Amino acid sequence: MEHKLTVYNTLTRRKEIFKPLAAPHVGMYVCGPTVYGDPHLGHARPAITFDILFRYLTHLGYKVRYVRNITDVGHLEHDADEGEDKIAKKARLEQLEPMEVVQYYTLRYHKAMEALNVLPPSIEPHASGHIIEQIQLVKEILANGFAYESQGSIYFDVNKYNSKYNYGKLSGRNLDDVLNTTRELDGQEEKHNPADFALWKKAQPEHIMRWPSPWSDGFPGWHCECTAMGRKYLGEHFDIHGGGMDLIFPHHECEIAQAVASQGSDMVHYWMHNNMITINGQKMGKSLGNFITLNQFFTGDHEKLEQPYSPMTIRFFILMAHYRGTVDFSNEALQAAEKAMTRLMDAYGTIDRISPATSDTELPDFKALCYEAMDDDLNTPIVISHLFDACKYINQAADGKIQLDQAQKDSLKSLFDTFLFEIMGIKEQQGGGSGREEAFSKVVDMLLEQRAIAKANKDWATSDRIRNELTALGFEIKDSKDGATWKLNR
Repeated sequence: MEHKLTVYNTLTRRKEIFKPLAAPHVGMYVCGPTVYGDPHLGHARPAITFDILFRYLTHLGYKVRYVRNITDVGHLEHDADEGEDKIAKKARLEQLEPMEVVQYYTLRYHKAMEALNVLPPSIEPHASGHIIEQIQLVKEILANGFAYESQGSIYFDVNKYNSKYNYGKLSGRNLDDVLNTTRELDGQEEKHNPADFALWKKAQPEHIMRWPSPWSDGFPGWHCECTAMGRKYLGEHFDIHGGGMDLIFPHHECEIAQAVASQGSDMVHYWMHNNMITINGQKMGKSLGNFITLNQFFTGDHEKLEQPYSPMTIRFFILMAHYRGTVDFSNEALQAAEKAMTRLMDAYGTIDRISPATSDTELPDFKALCYEAMDDDLNTPIVISHLFDACKYINQAADGKIQLDQAQKDSLKSLFDTFLFEIMGIKEQQGGGSGREEAFSKVVDMLLEQRAIAKANKDWATSDRIRNELTALGFEIKDSKDGATWKLNR
C-alpha cells in the first residue's frame, strides 16, 4: 500500500506505522455493547471511531474482517466479579426472558447505528452463542497453570501470571496498584487474591442464565468472550483490537492475560482506544445515570437538550474532535457542529452551479492534505479543516471572484465525495439536520424561476415580493451571475 498509515498503539504508547500481519487482509476486533438499555452518546463514539477506521482501511484497498461483539451474558454489575448479571437483572425487573431483553436492545442498537450511518461489521458474534469456545479457553488456561477452581468457579491467578509475564503492561499499572484499588466485596473469599478475576462463575440457584461446564452449572466471566471470539474469527494473532479507553483496565488487560496464559503469546498487534464523551467533565454512562440516549438526541426529548439533533449532526460533532481527545457535550457545541456541517453541504451543492471557465486560480492539493491527515492516526478534525478551506474557493467561484475550470470543479467534487461522504460517512438527510428541506425544493425552485422571469421582464415588484415572502418563511435567497440559489435557515 502506498499510504503510510500511522495509528496510536496503547500498548507501546506511541504512534506506529500500520503493518498488517497478512496484507492485504486485516483483522479488527472492537468491543460492542452490553445490551440491557438504549444506546447513548457514549456508545456512538467507539462505533463511529472504528467505523472511520474500517472505512479508511477499506478505502486504502485492505480486505478487512471487522468483528464487533454483542455482550449478552457475564457482564456483572461490579468489575470485581460480584453483583447480578446486568441483563439478568433487567430481565428480572421487567419480568422478561433474558433473551427478550437482548433481542429488544440489540435491535434498538442496530437501528441507532444505521441512523448514524455506521457500517455493520463483518461478523457480530454474541457471547451467549460462544459458551463452548469460552469453556475451551478456560480449560487451556487451567492446563497451563494460570487458573484455579474455587467452590465451582474458576479464577485467573494474577500473581502466578505476573511472576512470568507482565500483568498491567497495557494500562501501565503494577500489581500493587491493582491490589490497592481493588474493592473488597462480598464473596471475595473464593479468590486467592483480590486481583484475581473470574473465568467461570458458578451460578447461584436464582441465577437464570446458566450453562453446564466441567466445573459447575454457571456462566463465563465477562473478559472471556472477547478473547475466545477474537481467536475464533480472527486467529491466534490479529491486527487491531479497539474499544473505549474505559475498557483498558480491567477488560482489555485481562484479555491480554487470558491470551498469553492460554497460547503463550499476545494475540493483538495494535490496541486502539477512543476517549470518552463527558457531560460537565464527567464521563457519560449508564452506571452514572447522566447519559442521554441517541433516540433522545434525535427527538430532542430530554431536559438537557434545547432542540432535536439529527444523526448526522451527532456524527459530525464526534468527528470534529480527534478520537483520542475528550468530547464534552453541550448544546452550543452540537449547534456549532450542525452549522459547520451545513456549510460543507451547501458548498458541495454549490459546485455544480459554478460555470466552468479558464482558471485563474491554483488550488492547493486538498486530497494530498486530507490523506496526510487521515494517515496521521485518523485526524478527522484536520480533514474537516481542509474541507473548509476548499469551501472558500467554491464560494469565491460561485460569487464570481475567481474562475475554476472543469477539472478543478471535478477535483473539488471528488474531494468531498471521498473524504466527507465515503471515509467520514456523512450523508445528506431528508429534512432538518443539515438545514435543507428537500420536500420544498421543487416548489422553491419553481418560485425562483417565476422570479427570474419577472426580473427579465423588469417586473421588480413581483420579483421583490417573491423574495420577501420566501425570506419571511425562513428561506435565504442568494443571487449570483449564474442565477439564484436558496437554503432554508433553521
